[in-house]
Amino acid sequence: MALFKQLDEQVERLLALFKKEDNWLIIINADPDALGSAMALRRIMARKVGNIGIAQINEIKRPDNLSMIRYLRIPTHKLIPNLAAQYDKFAMVDSQPHHNPEFAPFKFSVVIDHHPLLKENPVEADFVDIRPKYGAVSTMMTEYLYNMDIRPAKLLATALMYGIRCDTKTFEREFIDADMAAFKYLSKFADSKLMNRISRSEFHLDWMRYFSRAFYNLRRIGHGLYAHCGKVANPDILVIVADFFTRVHNVPWVVVSGTADDRLVVILRGDGLRRDMGKMAQSLMNGLGSAGGHKQAARAEVDVADLDGEDPEIFMLKRLGQGKATIRRI
Repeated sequence: MALFKQLDEQVERLLALFKKEDNWLIIINADPDALGSAMALRRIMARKVGNIGIAQINEIKRPDNLSMIRYLRIPTHKLIPNLAAQYDKFAMVDSQPHHNPEFAPFKFSVVIDHHPLLKENPVEADFVDIRPKYGAVSTMMTEYLYNMDIRPAKLLATALMYGIRCDTKTFEREFIDADMAAFKYLSKFADSKLMNRISRSEFHLDWMRYFSRAFYNLRRIGHGLYAHCGKVANPDILVIVADFFTRVHNVPWVVVSGTADDRLVVILRGDGLRRDMGKMAQSLMNGLGSAGGHKQAARAEVDVADLDGEDPEIFMLKRLGQGKATIRRI
């Protein structure tokens, strides 16, 4: 029995796109899975195209992401017009073009992702590989490397392994056999000491005040929890706070919100049993801004200006309280 599924047809179609005269930019919304996947795609493109770059649309401030970039030597840069102008072909991993308005100016030739497909937002590209059942795109990229007989070097293997670990939350979230197989396969080549060093760099000391705000504003809504953190330096802080609250006993879902760069950002986490967080995010926004994700993890964003002057926390409480759910402070 083969270790991974055969991708002969996909590999042939993907490699056919790479020409020596083309310059490719891999655009991501940077997190560990996206960073590892971008490194893998860059390795696949190596010596097949003229030039390869990696650019992220978001400002990277999470300590573990910064450590990952530093220790694994990931050459990513903030996406700006002058950088994009140097490239004529664009690829995307761990996202779909409709996920963020900053993707809109680009015509993507390659899209590889594991987020759910939406009928109202079909993905158009020369090469599209979207597998919602996979726990991580890093797993998909490991399969491509294996099918191309490319043995991942230490830093690449560590990046992919860490991407799988983060997106599956060390296999606490939904995953399939391929995720486990990829994690085991990569462990033969990865550096466990580097991985531990990265994973232990989760918090900035000055982020503790956001936890304090979250505890102060914590509310029980029905069976779930909601906390508003106010204005935050970076939306990644909300992810960390939300993940922390998922550890509370007998709480099936958590919503944490805050504002950053004049946008309301909402992070949703669930146990995957009672409510679908992706659907919940879309329901909360009801057409405002962008919303979506998986059954256990989702995100929504909307410009504060689109709230018609309403306080972001009050806006969220009203949306979460629809259906006469009981709301009380903890």
